[in-house]
Amino acid sequence: MNPKDYAVEIAKKANKVKRKLTAINTDVKNKLLERTAQLLEERREELQKANEIDLEAARKKGYSKALLDRLALNEKRIKGMVQVLNDVIALPDPVGEVISMWTRPNGLKVGRMRVPLGAILIIYEARPNVTIEAASLCIKSSNAVILKGGSETINSNRVLVDILKQAAREVGYPEDAILFVDTTDRQVVNELLQLDEYIDVVIPRGGESLIRAVAENSKIPVIKHYKGVCNLYVDRYADMEKALNIAYNAKVERPSVCNAIENLVVDKEIAEDFLPEIAYYYGKAGVEMRCDEISYNILKDHPKAQNTEIVPATEEDFYEEFLDLIIAVKVVDDLDDAINFIHKYGSGHSESIVTENYERGMRFINEVDSAAVYINASTRFTDGNEFGLGAEMGISTDKIHARGPMGLKELTIPKFIIFGNGQIRNGVGIPKEDEDVEINTESCERR
Repeated sequence: MNPKDYAVEIAKKANKVKRKLTAINTDVKNKLLERTAQLLEERREELQKANEIDLEAARKKGYSKALLDRLALNEKRIKGMVQVLNDVIALPDPVGEVISMWTRPNGLKVGRMRVPLGAILIIYEARPNVTIEAASLCIKSSNAVILKGGSETINSNRVLVDILKQAAREVGYPEDAILFVDTTDRQVVNELLQLDEYIDVVIPRGGESLIRAVAENSKIPVIKHYKGVCNLYVDRYADMEKALNIAYNAKVERPSVCNAIENLVVDKEIAEDFLPEIAYYYGKAGVEMRCDEISYNILKDHPKAQNTEIVPATEEDFYEEFLDLIIAVKVVDDLDDAINFIHKYGSGHSESIVTENYERGMRFINEVDSAAVYINASTRFTDGNEFGLGAEMGISTDKIHARGPMGLKELTIPKFIIFGNGQIRNGVGIPKEDEDVEINTESCERR
């Protein structure tokens, strides 16, 4: 089958089955997720053998250690997938939730109710555990899902999708609601992105190049974030111990993810005290510090920074998502300067201020325009599970429909529901025998 025909067939299946899903009750959806968790344990050996095939192929291609780590399904990752399924089971079902209701003077009751988005295409790289995260959220929110993992995870994903489909059969859930692009032909993705008559939303999850390629080529609405240039601002009223711990955690704990900080912004009033201390700890972790002129002059000959790589920063460094043990450092005059810096160089993902001053913290919260804004905490918490959402489809920096980690509720959309008792507008009902019929000819814009 050629790529276009393959794409159309899978998209039509998703479009057709989505209409059936709102009729499936929460108990069936939870039983499907519960059975999937059991099958992950029962078919663990088969899954790990398939994953080893993927890993071996990736090693031969010379993939980086970071990518190999994301690709691996070790015991911890499998337990993590089981935990995700259990977390999603525990969450309330958002489908059918009436989120508001009011009564008009004419007696009409107008409300808004959560309904599924419909058919969702998720395109992702490297991490096969995303297959379970994405599918579990789509199942619980009554969406049909088309899963397109990276070619490097094809064997692992085949087994994972087969586990999901086995669980669906056993509990009476439509198998066609869980669809898998079982080919490494990239043209299939290009064809899928044109099928806006069948697919409602695309969610790309991966590197900036993947997300830009999807956004630029899709006829379907895309929920996305291009990159995570996250910033930490250490205010002049910061608690030093908190600031050091947060700055260390947000960069070092897992530097290759989108919620790790890339820019460390420091108030000039505390720069000479704070920067040598964090440089000492960054040096122990192997972090390279790319410094503006002020921070470079503070650190270049400082004894606490002698084991830390200190280099001058370029303008481009402050825009860069390093995804590595590298951080750009900027000393600012005040809070206004810090906020202006973040708006210029940040990507709208996650930002944090360390301060003991309530008013300055609230100014930061109110004036920094990002998907997640923190006071006195690490940006590494920007994650669906950490926010209590069970799991996430990804993190959106868009301002339409969803922003931040996308959990269950973000995979639904409100529709208006109206309850009446025979109300008619402007009193115009069927005419009596001797009445003339009057038609309102105003344009639809006037309604």
